[in-house]
Amino acid sequence: ALLTTIMAASFAGLGEAAAPVIASYARTAFGSLNGALRTVTAPQLGAVAIKAAVFERAAPLAESVGEVFVGNVLSAGVGQAPATQAARFAGLGDATPSTTVNKVCASGAKAIAMAAQAVALQTHACVVAGGMESMTRAPYYVPRAREGLRLGDGALVDGLVRDGLWDPYDDKHMGSCAETIAREMGISRAEQDDYAARSYERARAARGFHAEHEIIAVELPSKSRASSSKPVASFVADEEPAVTANGARDALAALRPAFQRDAAGTVTAGNASTINDGAAAVVVASRRLARERGVHALAEIVAVADAQTDPEHFTVAPALAIPKALAAAGLALSDVDLFEINEAFAVVALANAQRLGLAPDTLNVHGGAVAIGHPIGASGTRIVGTLAAALHAGLGNVGVAAICNGGGGATALVLRRCSPP
Repeated sequence: ALLTTIMAASFAGLGEAAAPVIASYARTAFGSLNGALRTVTAPQLGAVAIKAAVFERAAPLAESVGEVFVGNVLSAGVGQAPATQAARFAGLGDATPSTTVNKVCASGAKAIAMAAQAVALQTHACVVAGGMESMTRAPYYVPRAREGLRLGDGALVDGLVRDGLWDPYDDKHMGSCAETIAREMGISRAEQDDYAARSYERARAARGFHAEHEIIAVELPSKSRASSSKPVASFVADEEPAVTANGARDALAALRPAFQRDAAGTVTAGNASTINDGAAAVVVASRRLARERGVHALAEIVAVADAQTDPEHFTVAPALAIPKALAAAGLALSDVDLFEINEAFAVVALANAQRLGLAPDTLNVHGGAVAIGHPIGASGTRIVGTLAAALHAGLGNVGVAAICNGGGGATALVLRRCSPP
């Protein structure tokens, strides 16, 4: 596959006024399709994450927020300027510029990269970045309805699939692209199922970590009064498919292939990520501003990079972006303690680990999207935030987060743990 590097930027060696750090991170728990968050819009979810990241976890920086970048993929029907909605609902002022970012699954990571660049260029000393998605609320489209369906049947087109999960170049589901890389790299169904089971096991073991370092509550309205603003329940834990810890491998093995339906198919609903609703946000600030305001940052953003390959091989684009980001940071793979690679499919993590030679005990140690969920506009922020939280908790010194996106792209960020004050 042809590599075209779009961007690589190093922030290593910048002075305190320009060095970007992740000052705080918060996310909602991730809801399943038509699950607990089904009545909540993407901007409302984004507002919950932004409010927590800014006003609860980095309050001394709130008055300094200069701009907001928020990833959102399924924007049809959401209303004008989704990022502005989220920022205003969170309580940020009307004078705060806000931009919605759509880089498909990498949107939330790209938003953080853009925030880091704004701080490095000293455009702003503090920027909010995040991602949000309600896949449940994505509408169905009626093609040609505007010009008139004058004779015969019409069709509904699922906006969730068309704009979020469909390769427009070869006119196929992105899961079929996952089958392509599994076949080309010889990654078996059993390997994918084993990886998926491990993701579930790690996510369950890390529930305490997620609760302590990541998740903030979403207050839900009564089911009988869905339009009511009166909160009656708190949503505080990721919804997961019913695969038990003891029987995960047997349950996964019983599932039929989802995209290549013959005996050669390997990708199933169980070893792929789920369809989810949720949001995540970080506050990116200069190291100087964080220090002066008494905020102990989670991690420094050392470098960022984007890479691009052909659309069918989007699954292995992280293996192109990660070396570019590390080269910009002046680091090698051997310097990295923890990797977060988004599990759009189990084969994505396996393929990139195989290409880069990553040890299993360094990759997605708290579980990944197969188990936690993948609200596509939010996942890039989620993996960066999870990595920053893990470094802050002392689980490593250097980490890399990377996420592929439809069209053949990927975004990668290199983080370094901030020393305790």
